[in-house]
Amino acid sequence: MLSACSMQSADPGEGSGFVAGDGTSVILPVDERQPAPVLTGTDLNGDEVDTATWKGSPGVINVWASWCAPCRAEAPELVAVAAQNPKVNFLGLDTRDNDDSARQFVKKFGITYPNLPDPNGQLVLKFSDSLPPQAIPSTLLIDSQGRVAGRFLGAVEAQELQDALTELKAE
Repeated sequence: MLSACSMQSADPGEGSGFVAGDGTSVILPVDERQPAPVLTGTDLNGDEVDTATWKGSPGVINVWASWCAPCRAEAPELVAVAAQNPKVNFLGLDTRDNDDSARQFVKKFGITYPNLPDPNGQLVLKFSDSLPPQAIPSTLLIDSQGRVAGRFLGAVEAQELQDALTELKAE
């Protein structure tokens, strides 16, 4: 069973934010996809990020936090898939965290793709009209047309994510 940290009850200070995740995933039919919100900001390395530049290539957005055990478990999986798919855009949304802990997490796991701080969950909320991430971690798939194409709730495994990306790239 996968576990995830609930977005509604996450409180890393008390350590009580972990609830059983359902591990579900969904890939939406093309005609049911909604435009993904454009995310902009300064990443943890000080570089500017703008997902409006992603059109034409699929993307992966992973919602994580350094204090989340399932996030630590899935980080190597995401790094591996990102390395195998250099033409796919990857972005981390570090939510409800502090920048120092987030930078240590990124360094520890060798994450090379950009990660935007989202300390109050405002970037995550931009997905509320499409396929919102409802747990920490959650992973969203963006198709090459800039639409939300799928979601994984809880930690995602490399093969599961790779299979979904193969399907997206074939569209």
